Amino acid sequence: MKHPPEVHRANADRTPLDRAARITVILLFAAWVVDYIDRLAINLALPSIGAEFGLGHTQQGMVISAFFLSYALCQIPGGLLADRFGSRRVVSWSLLIWSLFTALTGTAWAFAVLLAIRFVFGVGQGVYPAAAMKAVAERTAPGQRMTATGWAQSSNAFGAVLAPLIAAPIIALWGWRMSFFAIAGLGVLVWAAIQLWLPATLPQSDDTEVRPDQQGGLRAVLASGVMWRFTLMFFGYGIIVWGLNSWIPSYLQTERGISLTGSGLLSAIPALVGGVAIIFGGKLIDRLGGRHRLIVFPAMTVCAVCILFLNRVTSLTEFVALLSLATASATLCYMPIFAIPMRTLPAGLVGTGSGMINFGGQAAGFVTPMVMGALVDRYSYTAAFAFLVVGAVLAGAFALGTPQRPHAFSAAVSPREPQRRPTPTTTAGSEIR
Repeated sequence: MKHPPEVHRANADRTPLDRAARITVILLFAAWVVDYIDRLAINLALPSIGAEFGLGHTQQGMVISAFFLSYALCQIPGGLLADRFGSRRVVSWSLLIWSLFTALTGTAWAFAVLLAIRFVFGVGQGVYPAAAMKAVAERTAPGQRMTATGWAQSSNAFGAVLAPLIAAPIIALWGWRMSFFAIAGLGVLVWAAIQLWLPATLPQSDDTEVRPDQQGGLRAVLASGVMWRFTLMFFGYGIIVWGLNSWIPSYLQTERGISLTGSGLLSAIPALVGGVAIIFGGKLIDRLGGRHRLIVFPAMTVCAVCILFLNRVTSLTEFVALLSLATASATLCYMPIFAIPMRTLPAGLVGTGSGMINFGGQAAGFVTPMVMGALVDRYSYTAAFAFLVVGAVLAGAFALGTPQRPHAFSAAVSPREPQRRPTPTTTAGSEIR
């Protein structure tokens, strides 16, 4: 059986990560873990915050959405900043800003103040993902890129595991404010480690897949319809992930009668499964040469079925099992959604491209908590969970409607010159303008 050329190239490039790449992955893994602990601690604290400030579910959803509004809006600027000033500098400033506003969250004295703090906190974290992806791209070969990024971004799920284990006991013992003071220092420690040990970038080479020229490429990427289809695919993914992350702790406490610490421990189980799925998805998509359709469509189908039955099971064991399977199915799609753009765009545009796609997921993070909170207030958690199926449908549909191979993606992104015909001596790479 013959494999497509992209698979052969991916197999040829799939060598073990060298020391510099491994150090990069470890440092960015640590930064992303802190990122997720800082942002998800608020989900565990919401019942306490709601009780102190007299907030309903809709207003509690607004606390989460305030973060995601600025976080989403900063995704593309974060990529532009990383491409302009370098990934190391943007990653470093991002860590310092979000750590400061994590601590300030614990000082909030009113609902409006809390919204303002979480908004600025989102700015600090919003410029980080694209810069971190660019940092990985600058220190790995293309065939290793999704595997390395998968390891780094599996930290998202492991951060979701650690957040309840760290924050829940602190909230239970000393209150929700102290939890934000305690975890803010973690970001400063990781910032110091990055200053000391982040390796230098690799020399850039041209022996990779055909890709759009970088000259004029920024405008082409931002205006590309195909890039926005990848963004909408990740929007669908974000509806599922942020919907579950935002409301499962509150659901377990208010509807299932689970204690704060118990809900934290139960929430950690699907998060751990999701972390493994992200790593596996990165490895699998490298083997498939970036053909995301083969993973995203079937995985999102499984996820939708699990979500539909999530609030219909009475057993807590069955609920956690379904939640874990839904989370694993969704997070398996994380790296495949980014695969073709990150493998194909030149290094100078990876920050902008990944920022565009990540914008979709974080825009979903802004919309979903408020929508689900309103559905809970007006109807029930059953209606709120049913809304998440919309995300699976969107992700699956756009997986079928986006290029599966580097040449097709490159041709779709690059500006075309319809009347120009290539000469016999024109190389494949020079045909893409």
